[in-house]
Amino acid sequence: MRLFIAINPTSEERARLAEAARELRESDYGVRWVPPENVHLTLKFLGEVQEQRVAELSSGLGEAVKGRGPFKMAVSGFGAFPSPSRPQVVWAGVTPSSTLRELHEAIEEATALLGFERETRSFHPHLTLGRAQRRARPAEFGGLDELIGRLAYEDAYEVHCVDLMRSTLRPSGALYDVIHRMELVSQAG
Repeated sequence: MRLFIAINPTSEERARLAEAARELRESDYGVRWVPPENVHLTLKFLGEVQEQRVAELSSGLGEAVKGRGPFKMAVSGFGAFPSPSRPQVVWAGVTPSSTLRELHEAIEEATALLGFERETRSFHPHLTLGRAQRRARPAEFGGLDELIGRLAYEDAYEVHCVDLMRSTLRPSGALYDVIHRMELVSQAG
């Protein structure tokens, strides 16, 4: 099964983000938009994992988040990787707080101990809103930078858990399921 580790906004948070990004979604750019209910922050993509490893993975991730309490995750603005003129991914930005960076590093460490390769790219937290269609040409994205620049969005999400997710690829798009939820609970001092 294809797995990843994520922070999932609540349905209310996703709805606010979808409304803020409505003009982007309704544009004619060559982008395949992620359904609002699938928007998440990926902390670690694991790829294909044998089902019998889920318990071991859940236990390791439980240790990685142990003692970490809920925290605020600031989300603001829109952008595109690598750039709005040649986008591969259109996103909403997430402020890389020290708490979020520490959580990401703890998950990298825990998964490395279980034999998963460490990510070599820098951590740039974001919520993916859409991906450029394979056949889209750069000329199809004229004006995207101006549209992104004039859309405003600022919110703060309360993060209470980290999810181990399964991604099932289908022709109509990916289907995501939470297969293990790790609650963030501060240890009593």
